[in-house]
Amino acid sequence: MRNHTSQQDLILNQITDKCLQRRDFSGCDLSGIDLRAVDLSGINLIGADLHGANLSGSVLRSANLSGANLMQANLCEAYLYDASLCEANLIEADLRGANLCGAFLWRVKLNGSNLWAASLCKADLSEADLSEAKIIEASLVEAKLVRANLTGAKLCGSTLLEANLHQANLAGADLTWANLTKATLSEANLWDTKMTFTKQWGTIMPDGTIHQPQIFCF
Repeated sequence: MRNHTSQQDLILNQITDKCLQRRDFSGCDLSGIDLRAVDLSGINLIGADLHGANLSGSVLRSANLSGANLMQANLCEAYLYDASLCEANLIEADLRGANLCGAFLWRVKLNGSNLWAASLCKADLSEADLSEAKIIEASLVEAKLVRANLTGAKLCGSTLLEANLHQANLAGADLTWANLTKATLSEANLWDTKMTFTKQWGTIMPDGTIHQPQIFCF
């Protein structure tokens, strides 16, 4: 345990020390490390083990976390703009208020994660697993969710303006009060999906029809 702690202290110094600043930690064991509010822009964490790490408020702009293990990691309000998290493990991670705009999240595992009020504008979540995730009041404007697994996910009050959900699995998902204006749901699975009070102006439905709201004339 002492050797593990000493190794992580050394790595932390290498990350934060301006003179010794190192940017390649691919494959390193950083499980449980505390990197709160640290600037990690452009860092290489490909395949790194960050299980249970505290990255809340950290800056990970353009960082590469592809294949990294971030299971149960704390990424509250982290800045992950343009970061790569392809095939990363973020199961049960805390991403409340995180900025993931423009991030690459292809085939990422976000099962049971908390994305409450997160920003995912123009993020690529193609084939991502978001089953049982809390994506409440999140911004998914122009997000790509092609073939994403959203079974049982909670998207209440989220904005999916012009989002692409082609062939996405939304079985049992909760989209109450969500904004689906001009979103694409072609060939999507909406079995038992809650869509009460959703905005669907110009939404492309699973059968390819374009939904238009009813207009009442008095």
